[in-house]
Amino acid sequence: MPKTSPVSKAIAATFAVLTVGAIVGIVTMVIFYKVQISTMDPTPRPTFLPTTAAPPPVIRLPTDLIPHRYDLFFQPHLYTKIIQEVNVTSPNQTHLFTGNSTVHFHCVQTTRTIYLHSLDLDVSGPVVMDTDQNRRIHVLGMDNHEDTSNFLQIHLKDHLEAGGNYSLFLDFEGQLSEELVGMYVSTYTEGQPAHEDDTDADRFLVATHLQPGYARRVFPCFDEPEMKAEFYVTIIHRIDTTALGNSERAESNIIDEDWKYTRFHPTPTMSTYLLAFTVSEFTPVVSTNGRVSIRTYARPEATAKGHAKYAANITSTVLTFYEKKFEINYPQRTLDQIALPDMGPAAMENWGLITYEQGALLFEDGVSSALHKEWIVTIIAHELAHQWFGNLVTMKWWNDVWLNEGFASYMTYYSVDHAEPSFKMMDATVLSDLHVAFESDALTTSHPLSPPQEEVQQMDQIEQMFDSLTYTKGPFVLRMLADIVNERAFNKAINKYLSDFSYKNTDQDDLWDYMQKAVDEDGGHTNVAKVMDTWTKQNGYPVITINTTTGEIYQRHFLFNDTSESSQWWHIPIRVMSNGSQSDFVWLDTSDTVKKEEFVSKKGEWILANVNCFGYYRVNYNPENWERLFTQLEKDPQRIPLMNRGQLIDDAFNLARAKLVNVTLALNSTRFLFHETDYLPWESAVRNLQYFVLMFDRTEVYGPMQAYLREKVGGLYNHFQNLTDLSEVPEVHSEQHNQITAINVACSNGLPECVAMATKMYANWMESNSTNMIHPNLRSKIYCHAMAAGGKEEWEFAWNKFQTTSDTSEKDQLRKALACTKKIWLLNRYLEYTLDPEKIRLMDVAPTILYIAENVAGQALAWNFIRAHWDYVSKAHASALIMGVTSRFSTQFELEELERFSRDYSVDSESRAVQQAMEQTQVNIQWLSENKDAVLEWFERQTASKSG
Repeated sequence: MPKTSPVSKAIAATFAVLTVGAIVGIVTMVIFYKVQISTMDPTPRPTFLPTTAAPPPVIRLPTDLIPHRYDLFFQPHLYTKIIQEVNVTSPNQTHLFTGNSTVHFHCVQTTRTIYLHSLDLDVSGPVVMDTDQNRRIHVLGMDNHEDTSNFLQIHLKDHLEAGGNYSLFLDFEGQLSEELVGMYVSTYTEGQPAHEDDTDADRFLVATHLQPGYARRVFPCFDEPEMKAEFYVTIIHRIDTTALGNSERAESNIIDEDWKYTRFHPTPTMSTYLLAFTVSEFTPVVSTNGRVSIRTYARPEATAKGHAKYAANITSTVLTFYEKKFEINYPQRTLDQIALPDMGPAAMENWGLITYEQGALLFEDGVSSALHKEWIVTIIAHELAHQWFGNLVTMKWWNDVWLNEGFASYMTYYSVDHAEPSFKMMDATVLSDLHVAFESDALTTSHPLSPPQEEVQQMDQIEQMFDSLTYTKGPFVLRMLADIVNERAFNKAINKYLSDFSYKNTDQDDLWDYMQKAVDEDGGHTNVAKVMDTWTKQNGYPVITINTTTGEIYQRHFLFNDTSESSQWWHIPIRVMSNGSQSDFVWLDTSDTVKKEEFVSKKGEWILANVNCFGYYRVNYNPENWERLFTQLEKDPQRIPLMNRGQLIDDAFNLARAKLVNVTLALNSTRFLFHETDYLPWESAVRNLQYFVLMFDRTEVYGPMQAYLREKVGGLYNHFQNLTDLSEVPEVHSEQHNQITAINVACSNGLPECVAMATKMYANWMESNSTNMIHPNLRSKIYCHAMAAGGKEEWEFAWNKFQTTSDTSEKDQLRKALACTKKIWLLNRYLEYTLDPEKIRLMDVAPTILYIAENVAGQALAWNFIRAHWDYVSKAHASALIMGVTSRFSTQFELEELERFSRDYSVDSESRAVQQAMEQTQVNIQWLSENKDAVLEWFERQTASKSG
């Protein structure tokens, strides 16, 4: 059994010292209460009430008690390494953590019961004090409703009186999680072991992830976002480790030969989900923005090699940008961020201690793709924006989490453009996020950005709010609002909103009120709440249909499932232009068909609506206008704004999926690609044609489709081959993206010179054993396509490299490429490897399975595998797993299998994902039956005309 490491006498002595500090107002400790209790003839420890007691009737905490301060002590008993040397006794690893908490609260309504949250903790020793009168209140007992509300219910003999101030002390202990939530253990390798059985290089660390409701797994607390408080935290940890917390370290001292303690300054007033700490052997790279000390922590090996340097430097630039933009300084003197080997999300915005999955923070010169800097700066910018949106000003309840995530994503567009102007990422990022939002929001199983609070109560409902829609629709609603009210008024309102609600909680109505004040002061006439509620309180989005002959325009709810009926309508702002006029602004604020002069085509000119894609809607036209736009793209695409060139393709294909236009019209939108070398149109075309790949790569359509794509991509592939001979990458950032697109499309569709190039490069790598043979930008695609063309030898070479490299970027590229093989037995082996955390980390299990499912040879294998091992593989990213593995489903049999899965497996927390997968499958079945013949005929006609 694991050793639990009882607290030594030296530790007890140190506790006493810390208690003295509590008495003078620095920090409160359990001994302080024991001293008080000893003078009061305390009664015996109260017995627990029966666990069968009925749970409280509601999930939300009552509001009769308002916390304002926590004094917290934590001691994780984990060893950071297991020593295995001659004549050295190795300690037994333990996952135990112990601690105690004192929460100070104000009573606003008389009560004899204290409700707070606790889950998976052994809680004992409750002591309730009337701090106004220094009087202990007798505790009758405790209930723990773990299976319902997660309430810890404490029954008192006497009432807590309204207007009084009280405190609650509790001891607790629990187990470090291995599921990347609460307080969890993470493992990594520092250096390379001498041989396979050598574990000297294995290391362990402790980290936390408490969003949205996991703080209750770490300490008993009022675990709701509106229950803000200050946190005074002390960590007792192994002597050779460093403890990081939300605030600057106040004191750190050695206790004995094994232990030390670190006490932190109090945090700002904040929600429980933002509390964070880590205990590790990691080392920092230090930077500054002049006022704030920024420390970026990573594995010592990574910091020594400079892998954290880019993140450290760019963080300073982004932080300074936000301070100037919001006219509010970051409120602490330190900002720590840490690159964790194991983490569920890519990052978490904990105030003062931002945690990242290490691939999102580390950049390795000569190994990482130059484009990987995009990911790093984007993630950092998003998390730093949260220090204001979410941390300083927090939503009242999880139904409005879009205020946190939407603003963080929206501000990211601007901060990345400032920090890395040469990337020119604004258009590409905006369009990419827009397409992600459109995809999931076109299903009837979508949800409003801001649903009623009563629909978001239980933990599974809360967790479902953290989906791609919240992250991607939110910033577009804000971007549209900024265009409506103008950027100046928008920024003025936001800064005032942040200033007035600092350290408080808001809902979206507060935002609309502040925006309305700014609009009124600016002389505008928009009724902000009236307009915006149609975008946030309804699910989905509209498609506007324009007849450029008559000028008639109308809107309807855009849904892939055309059998669904909807009476929803929106206040729609439309920017419109033609090839003879500049952009104009028009409102469509009715569900009726209306005529607008701005939409009448004069002299056969084309009309383009939603210029630069400021509006969150799709646009359909009469066939004549579509053809004029396509002709313009073929003759002179530069006349149409770049974002719209991508959006025209996306609208056409998705309108075809919804059966609002003929599928051949969508395919016609790709005719101009042979001469197109800009990234956005190609990205849009490739992403939309991916749906055709999913629907047809198991049918006779796929051959003619590949032939057509080989012909279209030939120009782009030759452009880059002539430019760099594919041994280098272009200097222009967007060109680097498009070079990867060219290689991927060409090799995926069997362009002989591309496949030959990939296999040759890979063979040279195998022979020389030097990754320098392939540029980091191109490795992922070269590895993948060489793997697809190769067999066992190529696969096992990559697997051995994956096992032995310590380079995070290289590992990620290899892990993805290993899923590209067409050998069924190798894919099955790879799937089995995901069950072994020594081979594939838990956080990488779902992404790895999804990579395999993307491969037509692996999709059925992945579907069978996740059903056979659901309990394990669903521990992280379960919703994404369901949607991704079933993305090819397009038959009645597959739909029935999915329905059986929803009945037979425990998928309550992923119910929305299952429902969306079933709806998407139904859409696919219908779309395929109606369009397969027309698509086959169109591709055969295109290839026949070229060969003729």
